[in-house]
Amino acid sequence: MTDMDSETTTHTEPMVEEETPLLSNLDLFLFSLIVGLVLLLAPCKCYFLSISNQGKNIIVFYGSQTGTGEEFANRLSKDAQRYGMKGMAADPEEYDMGELSRLSEIENSLAIFCMATYGEGDPTDNAQDFYDWLQENDDENLSGLNYTVFGLGNKTYEHYNSMGKYVDKRLEELGAKRIFDLGLGDDDGNLEEDFISWREQFWPAVCEHFGVEALGDDSSIRQYELKVHTDMNMNKVYTGEIGRLKSFEVQKPPFDSKNPFLATVTVNRKLNKAGDRHFMHLELDITGSKIRYESGDHVAVFPTNESALVNKLGQILGVDLDVVISLNNLDEESNKKHPFPCPTTYRTALTHYLDITHPPRTNVLYELAQYASDPKDQENMRKMASSSPEGKALYQNWVLDANRNILAILEDMPSLRPPVDHLCELLPRLQARYYSIASSSKVHPNSIHICAVLVEYTTKTGRVNLGVATNWLKNKPVTDNGHKSTVPMYIRKSQFRLPFKATNPVIMIGPGTGIAPFMGFIQERGWLKEQGKEVGETVMYFGCRYKNEDYIYQEELEEAEKNKVLTQLHVAFSRDQEHKVRAGRHDTHPGHRLCQETDDQGTLLARCLELKSLRLCFSRWF
Repeated sequence: MTDMDSETTTHTEPMVEEETPLLSNLDLFLFSLIVGLVLLLAPCKCYFLSISNQGKNIIVFYGSQTGTGEEFANRLSKDAQRYGMKGMAADPEEYDMGELSRLSEIENSLAIFCMATYGEGDPTDNAQDFYDWLQENDDENLSGLNYTVFGLGNKTYEHYNSMGKYVDKRLEELGAKRIFDLGLGDDDGNLEEDFISWREQFWPAVCEHFGVEALGDDSSIRQYELKVHTDMNMNKVYTGEIGRLKSFEVQKPPFDSKNPFLATVTVNRKLNKAGDRHFMHLELDITGSKIRYESGDHVAVFPTNESALVNKLGQILGVDLDVVISLNNLDEESNKKHPFPCPTTYRTALTHYLDITHPPRTNVLYELAQYASDPKDQENMRKMASSSPEGKALYQNWVLDANRNILAILEDMPSLRPPVDHLCELLPRLQARYYSIASSSKVHPNSIHICAVLVEYTTKTGRVNLGVATNWLKNKPVTDNGHKSTVPMYIRKSQFRLPFKATNPVIMIGPGTGIAPFMGFIQERGWLKEQGKEVGETVMYFGCRYKNEDYIYQEELEEAEKNKVLTQLHVAFSRDQEHKVRAGRHDTHPGHRLCQETDDQGTLLARCLELKSLRLCFSRWF
């Protein structure tokens, strides 16, 4: 005791209190609990466990920008059940694609890839990470993977089906086994027919490869079940939001395809002074959104269907459109719980979420045929969904050539009255529409300009069809009954750019609304000149039918030429003259010199039009 007391009394250093830990045991417990709950509730990216635990052996990945690739993937996954297998459609953006090699652990497993090509040979937004993974993983061993690819493209574009071709080639390079030939769908021709023809040969090849027999079950297979909500808090009901509930009321950046920004319309004016067509120029205010864009980028807008069409559908089907419903996936393990945001009303689904104006694909007709009370109607609908020459011809003539949408089909086939919930399950999603931005962020940092022409035509049946997006944009006044009109939008980056060096010459060819991105380019070149920068030659070729009717942005173009922003402005009006000048007739025509310039000087030759239009316009100009 004496020694201890002595040591205590002679110790001269101050006593230091024990430090309080930053996190108490309770804090650590709560933190661990929260992390565990986050991990538990977070969507699982492990598709291998998902399909193996459910006894599935076919997974269909899709790269889709407009929804068609996803639609084809869903059809193939449903087909699997008819061939004695189980499948699922999967968005590669939501899964770990590094697990591909593990599919070999599942007996008779197969990976199908429905890959669309977007823009200048690019992958779709949701397939970008998968594309990067394929490029970066040279050491990946996929020797046990069975696969096949169906590509979706358009032959009028230079890089036709490049994504489908790349995935097919790259998987083989990494050791995977192709069990059926690459299929190529051409949207310039008949994409649906291309898919059906490929699919009809694909499934027998799969059965032969795995030694299985088709079950012969052609009955309708429902993917979702209906739940009607009789006592739902309306604050929990979707009213048109693309992603997060109430996202249009409380806007939070960043803004993208799943979280669009609600931009205010500040300008909506008609561009043409005469004629029966309606060219429009809109300006969208993005102040405070933190959205950035560059000349050449695209703006995506989310249109809605016309209320008159929706009301007609409800009337024909005899349903209360304001009933609150949910369509719940019968596969509880699927990441896709609903075909569109739920709970919602039939009115909202048919207005905001479903495509009711395009001619339905053959699988929709096949599924709906069972609800036709007239046996002849049933027979014709099933025939149109078949791969027989007669069926293809009937579908082409009665549906595609006549531009019959689902409303027109119901009107012309009185015995067909399907349940509205099954119809909503089958109809494809209403997709965003993309427009080349007609402004430069250097000049208009808080505004995005859109140039469009109203799509309006009379069908063979005498109906007047209107383009969903252009009709919707046309009817977006700056103020509507004291309220400002808004447009849900986001930016999609493009590779379509001005040259890095401002001194490089630029030649632009843009007939009609194809001039849109070049208005941004011209604004930017003008801004550079104002900054005292040296700017190379800027040449514009613009064409339309009539000078007095279709010459859009005439004042702006002539002002740009007057201010030397445009070095040359060449215009052509195809129907203002009796005689058309055709290619090769005159070697001194500006078009001939244009080709010489691009060859000799390395000038950027920028075209913004569909190649079909390019051939048409060039044959009239040159």
